[in-house]
Amino acid sequence: MRLLIAANKNKLQVNKMEKDTLTGWEFHKRTHFDEIVVNYDKARPEYPDKLFKDVFEYAGAKKSMKALEIGAGTGKAALPFLNAGYDITAVEMGANMSEFLLEKFRVYKNFNVINSTFEDALLEDGIYDLIYAASAFHWVDQKIGFPKVLRLLKNNGTFALFRYNTIPSVGEELREEIQAVYEKYYSSYYTAKKRPDIKSREEFAQPSEILHNYGFENMGNYGFRDVQLKFYDKEMNFSADEYIALCDTLADHRGLPEENKSALYAGIKEAIEKHGGRHRENWVFQLYIGRK
Repeated sequence: MRLLIAANKNKLQVNKMEKDTLTGWEFHKRTHFDEIVVNYDKARPEYPDKLFKDVFEYAGAKKSMKALEIGAGTGKAALPFLNAGYDITAVEMGANMSEFLLEKFRVYKNFNVINSTFEDALLEDGIYDLIYAASAFHWVDQKIGFPKVLRLLKNNGTFALFRYNTIPSVGEELREEIQAVYEKYYSSYYTAKKRPDIKSREEFAQPSEILHNYGFENMGNYGFRDVQLKFYDKEMNFSADEYIALCDTLADHRGLPEENKSALYAGIKEAIEKHGGRHRENWVFQLYIGRK
C-alpha cells in the first residue's frame, strides 16, 4: 500500500510538470482534426490566389505534372493544383478526412488519396514535380519529412509550404478585451505561453521566425536550394460564431478542459457582440518554397 501511494504521488508530480510545459500543439494531437471534418472545412480559410500563382511561376509549367500533398485535410489547397492539371496524390492520416477528400473531389480523375501518415506512406522516389503542404507540415517529424521529400522529388522539383498567422491590432479595444478572456481561461491552463502571440509584420519576416512561428525547419539545412519566403496580407472579418468556429479547429483550443473552453468561447462571443458583432483581424499568409 505504501509503495502504491508513493507511485501515485510521483505520478501527480509528473503530471504537474507536464502541465507546466503544455502548449496545446503536442505531436500526438495531430489526429484531432479527424473528429471535426465538416466544421474544419467550413471554418478554415482559403489561401490567396497570388500564393498559388507564385507557386506555379516558381515550379514552371510541365506536361503530365505530378504533385503530392502532405496532410491534405479537407483539401483547402488542392483545387488550384487540380485545375492547373496536376495529378495529385493526397496523403492524409485521418480516415474521416480521407473519405471526405474522395467525396469532395470525386469528379476529378487526377486525384487520389492515401490514408496514411506521411512518415509511413509508401511512395515512389524521384517522380514528383511538386510536393506541398498547407498548414500541415509542422505535424510531420521533420527529421524524417525533409529527407523523404527530397527523395520523392524529381531533380529541380519544388517543395512548397503554406501557413498563416494573425497580426493583432494592439491597442484596439475589442482585441484587448479578447486578450483578457484568453489570459483568464487559456493562459491559466497553458502556463508555458500566452495566446495569441503578438507579432508585427516585420517580426514574421525574420528568418529566425521560420521554426518558431511556422513550425518549419530551415529547408537549406536539408539540401534544398533557391529557398524563398513570401508573404500575402489579407484582412479577415468574422462574426462571433464564425470566429469561435475557427478557434475550435485549433489543436490548442480543443485541448483545453471543457470548462475553460466553454468560458473562453462565451467570453469571446460576448466581447465581439458588444462591439457590433464583427471581429476584424489582419492575417499574413506565408509561402516557404525551395527546390531539389
